[in-house]
Amino acid sequence: MHKNPVKIIASTVFALFAFAANSVLCRLALGENAIDAASFTTIRLLSGITILFLLITLTRKADQQETKIKPKGSWLAAIMLFIYAVAFSFGYISLDTGTGALILFGAVQITMIISNVISGNKLHFSEWLGLALAFTGFVYLIIPSLTTPSLVGFVLMSISGVAWALYTLLGRKSKDALSDTAYNFLRTSPLILALLVFGLNNADISTMGVILAVLSGAIASGIGYYVWYIALAGLSVTQAAVVQLFVPIIAALGGVVFTSEVITLRLIESSGLVLGGILMVILGRYYFVQLALRKVSNKN
Repeated sequence: MHKNPVKIIASTVFALFAFAANSVLCRLALGENAIDAASFTTIRLLSGITILFLLITLTRKADQQETKIKPKGSWLAAIMLFIYAVAFSFGYISLDTGTGALILFGAVQITMIISNVISGNKLHFSEWLGLALAFTGFVYLIIPSLTTPSLVGFVLMSISGVAWALYTLLGRKSKDALSDTAYNFLRTSPLILALLVFGLNNADISTMGVILAVLSGAIASGIGYYVWYIALAGLSVTQAAVVQLFVPIIAALGGVVFTSEVITLRLIESSGLVLGGILMVILGRYYFVQLALRKVSNKN
């Protein structure tokens, strides 16, 4: 049960930077018109399929029989993965890197919180307050002004976040993360083909665009998601949720460095509300669980 702390920390840091890198790479490709959104998504997913099955081949050559009985994902998870990837790409056409990441990961966390409520888990007052703060941050972000993201971009990235949250929830019972992830990617193939057909007339591909899409799919998505599962083996649910809140900040800084974007006051303020609200929800739940455990312990 003892986990290597260095391995867990290194895996966590790599995964967080990989998540942020997806935002930077996508914005860099689409913001510079190096590739169209449909082609970027297609190449990204195909690259993810390639690298994941390469990982399976390299890590399981000596375990062929066991591999045959491993779970292989689900169609519902694959559909959620595809919706996430498509909405992500088209959303970033009109969003800055940091803004897009904020909307995405804010939507992910809020969706998972609402899912818990629907499942019958009651929220404490502090958790409701945190949820209200997070929604206030979203509303403030889209109030009409010069620094507000487009409504279409906001909606698409929110859809992407909801889809990723559902994909995550579907994979919570996975007994073989690598196998499930690889086959979920593979199951997007028919949807990739449909996207390719519908987007063929508007295809606009450059060498740089292809390189950015491959890096996003193979490294930031394929390997990034796999390494994240390694990190989760040594992180509590609370720790895993909290550390992801750093992704929008990393992405925003990446946007400044690599795409010459400016961090606006509105983005900083809305980030504080959204991330602070979500942090309040997560830590509020953890605090009251620990408080309840102490009361039970004292009675005994």
